[in-house]
Amino acid sequence: MSNKVLEIIGWYGTFAIVGAYALSSFNVISSQTFLYQILNITGAVGIVVISLRKKTYQPATLNIIWVAIGVVSLLKIFFKY
Repeated sequence: MSNKVLEIIGWYGTFAIVGAYALSSFNVISSQTFLYQILNITGAVGIVVISLRKKTYQPATLNIIWVAIGVVSLLKIFFKY
C-alpha cells in the first residue's frame, strides 16, 4: 500500500474517533448506537494501520484495545446483553 493511502487511513482514524467523541459529548448521538461504535472501531483500525507502519507501538496497542472494547460494545447493542 502506498504511503499516501496509509496516511489517509491514519487521518480517517483520527477524525473518526474525535468525531464520535464530539458527537457523543454534545448529545448528538448516544454511545450505545451502531454509528458511534462503528466510528470508534474503524477509526481505531485506521490508527493501528498507520501506527504499525510507522513502528509506533504505543498508539497501536492502545487502539487494538480500543477496537476490542468497540467490538464488545457493538455485540452488546446487537444482542441486548
